[in-house]
Amino acid sequence: MKVLAIIFDKFEELEAMAPFALLRRAKIELTIASDKDVVTGCHNIALTNIEKLENINYKEYDVLLIPGGPHFKHLRVATDVHEIIKHFIDNNKVVATICAGPTILGMLGYLKGKNYTCYTSMNDDFGGNYSDDGVVIDGNLITSRSAAYAIDFAYAIIKKIAGDEVLANVHQQIYYEK
Repeated sequence: MKVLAIIFDKFEELEAMAPFALLRRAKIELTIASDKDVVTGCHNIALTNIEKLENINYKEYDVLLIPGGPHFKHLRVATDVHEIIKHFIDNNKVVATICAGPTILGMLGYLKGKNYTCYTSMNDDFGGNYSDDGVVIDGNLITSRSAAYAIDFAYAIIKKIAGDEVLANVHQQIYYEK
């Protein structure tokens, strides 16, 4: 399984880095892409070794991961990102997004009739069934409420695409007990 993560300046670091680190621990192939080579989060933490989104063949990926944060304002108007989201939705691939990220899906009409969550104050009438749960899974759609659930969000992605055994191995690596 191959995961494509899209981030722009002002992404929320916790919502990105927790899933990135845990996906890599699970030995899941992860590509982080953006519009530039160095991307700075909303807390001024910079990430390097970023792939240029324009050079990515997104059709080769199985999972789309969109962290939240103020970068959602850029994502809402980025038509190239909208095209990528449409491809994943239309091809019934996994789309995982957290906090402000699900609002992009809602704005594009992809939350209609779906169970979902997002940052509570950003919930709008997206035509679906909003939940205050930390993580909500509806088919191949994984949404999460906020940075507080970043690890649970990552675990939901790992379980969905790699299964319980791989997830249990990651739990063991970081001494996760629930």
